[in-house]
Amino acid sequence: MNCTNLIELNLGFNCLGGNISELKFSKLDQLIKLDLLNNYFSGVMPKSLYSCKSLKAVCLSGNDLEEQIQPEIVLLKYLSFLSIGRNKLTIVTGTIHILMYLESLRVVALPNSFLGEELPDDDAMIGSGFQNIHLLGLSNCQLRGHISVWMSKLKKLEVLDLSANKLTGSIPHWLGSLLSLFFICLENNSLSGGLPNELFSLQALVSEKPYAQTDSGDVELPIYRKNTKKSVVALQYNYLSNFPPTIYIRNNSLSGNVPIKIGRLQNLHLLDLSINNIDGSIPDEVSKLTNLESLNLSSNHLSGSIPASLSSLHFLGSFSVAYSNLQGQVLLGTQLQGFDATTYEGNPGLYGSPFPTNANR
Repeated sequence: MNCTNLIELNLGFNCLGGNISELKFSKLDQLIKLDLLNNYFSGVMPKSLYSCKSLKAVCLSGNDLEEQIQPEIVLLKYLSFLSIGRNKLTIVTGTIHILMYLESLRVVALPNSFLGEELPDDDAMIGSGFQNIHLLGLSNCQLRGHISVWMSKLKKLEVLDLSANKLTGSIPHWLGSLLSLFFICLENNSLSGGLPNELFSLQALVSEKPYAQTDSGDVELPIYRKNTKKSVVALQYNYLSNFPPTIYIRNNSLSGNVPIKIGRLQNLHLLDLSINNIDGSIPDEVSKLTNLESLNLSSNHLSGSIPASLSSLHFLGSFSVAYSNLQGQVLLGTQLQGFDATTYEGNPGLYGSPFPTNANR
């Protein structure tokens, strides 16, 4: 490649293939963005890519890359966006140890990688680089272990997706100390214990003011997430601040009650606690979630009646308490006239690239 003035190279959504290691990037010293997502490239990231000192964004998701991320990637000191999920990457511990030295990194999306490995839980492993992370995606990796304590050091974290893994243990209390965190997706794991009160003290969900002041900015390349479980349509986000304030903890083994402190999360838009072992009643405090658009408490052990106060949630467009032990009448506002208690609308999942149209990819 002799296009020495090339700044952005976007070849995504094609049927390009071959060994990516054989591509020569050494003459593209002005390159800032590289997007090759959803192709058929194999091999490992070419070492010539590390000579592109101006690179800020790399997306290689949805290819057939393999092996571990190479240590030479730390030469890309301006790299802010890295999306290389849905490949055959291995050694998650080594990958995180390497990436933590990239001080400019803000977005790290590594879904569908490191299949079945153990999520590292070394408190001392994070250096100065990962402390600038705003989005961390490690979904659909079947990772074992606990929600790692080193994540408590990611003080700028806004979006966290650890869904569809095999994580065990409890939801850590320190999540409440992440002042910018407003999107949490922990669904489809094996988490147990109760819902920690700290989860309902997240500053970015308690008040719109801190949430609006987060240093989101735009991202160099789009982030995509699946719209629903039944759809292959992906929603595109060019700003992290456009993600809906969300707590998804569906399909775990959580127990205990829904804390009354839930009423503090007045900036929350989407809440899904379905398919757990939560018992007790639905607290009236849920009616204080005035921005709530979707509420799913189905397939738990809830009892009592549905609070009439929920009719005051004027933005609520999706509501499910199916397969619980609730009694009494359904008293909801006109925005839910078509409500079906047995219907479940699937949750979005966070990914670094759109879902492929080819079912075999």
